[in-house]
Amino acid sequence: MTAQKDMRDFQARADEVSGLLKLLSHPNRLLIACELRGGEASVGALEKATGAAQPALSRDLARMREEGLLVARRQSKSVFYRLADDRLARVVDALCAAFGPDAPLQRKRMRK
Repeated sequence: MTAQKDMRDFQARADEVSGLLKLLSHPNRLLIACELRGGEASVGALEKATGAAQPALSRDLARMREEGLLVARRQSKSVFYRLADDRLARVVDALCAAFGPDAPLQRKRMRK
């Protein structure tokens, strides 16, 4: 494939990719996706892992589910979530590699 054809193919999906990145641009939703890379988790486990308050966590989980990023499973009184698509896990893995604990810190530029 040529680079020009690759770019045309990507342009056709640019809105989809941009929408995904917009959803992940919220810290709570990004933390949820990071936590779910390791597999399914309950709402209580996600609350503990992310530090998000339960109402905000529920709102973010619902939005991610509505957008097709998460799949929910109910077991008795508990709800468990997992990533709906392996592509999301790969995107989050790339973000973790770029910005994780081993990545160099970048200071924000101060405006004068």
